[in-house]
Amino acid sequence: MKPTQTSRARAAAQTMAGKPKTIDEYLAALSDDKRAALEKLRKTIRAAAPKAEECISYQLAAYRQNGMLVAFGATANHCAFYLMSSSTVAAHKDELKDYDTSKGTIRFPANKPLPAALVRKLVKARIAENGG
Repeated sequence: MKPTQTSRARAAAQTMAGKPKTIDEYLAALSDDKRAALEKLRKTIRAAAPKAEECISYQLAAYRQNGMLVAFGATANHCAFYLMSSSTVAAHKDELKDYDTSKGTIRFPANKPLPAALVRKLVKARIAENGG
């Protein structure tokens, strides 16, 4: 008798069968907790950068505005917000001290999403860095 698949295994199988082409497809493949955290992040990014174009880049949910703006994704152990800029992370290091960061990435647990005010501030900084 074949064991039942976990939601993670189903999501992995779905992703392997066809790489997501939209952010909706990307989110659909995630566990409920990660999907909820990243949908909140998506909503905040879209509000802060209404002119940004949604896309999938490097198999991540991403936004373009005068070049790559930001992206987000999930791994087995955490969610991540990719600022795609080490200088933006460095400029906001004090506000990010409670998070696991590296170069252009902020990692956070799905049950503790990033505050919307912080996300808005970081997205606006990236828009300015990309020239408007």
